[in-house]
Amino acid sequence: MNDIDAWVWWLVGAAALGIPLVVTAMPEFGMFAVGAVAAAAVAGLGFGAVAQVLSFVVVSVALIAVVRPIAYRHRTERPQLATGIDALKGRQAVVLERVDGSGGRIKLAGEVWSARSLDTGRAYEAGEEVDVVDIEGATAIIM
Repeated sequence: MNDIDAWVWWLVGAAALGIPLVVTAMPEFGMFAVGAVAAAAVAGLGFGAVAQVLSFVVVSVALIAVVRPIAYRHRTERPQLATGIDALKGRQAVVLERVDGSGGRIKLAGEVWSARSLDTGRAYEAGEEVDVVDIEGATAIIM
């Protein structure tokens, strides 16, 4: 055991840290593994144990301090591309059949939709362009 160089032990440690990374899907283990690879490089260059441990700690902590907040932000952000009914809100439509507070028909995104007016006292005649403000079930709410 004394014949094995320190850099080999650091690489064994990096591989050992890769196992819980795969099993638990916790990226912190991967960051520690990268720190162990950095320590192996320092050991391979001939530096002592203090420099090796210091490089392990510095690289691991730096990765956790920088990468973890970025990953958290990407995980919690909503997608920039609106899909489904969210993509239809705010679009313009053309009235096909008179639309009032009780109902009617519009053409929205190439499809015929049932619609009703947001303002129950307002009616829209065929051919008018309207804005879709919300979707409730299969009914577009327009104004």
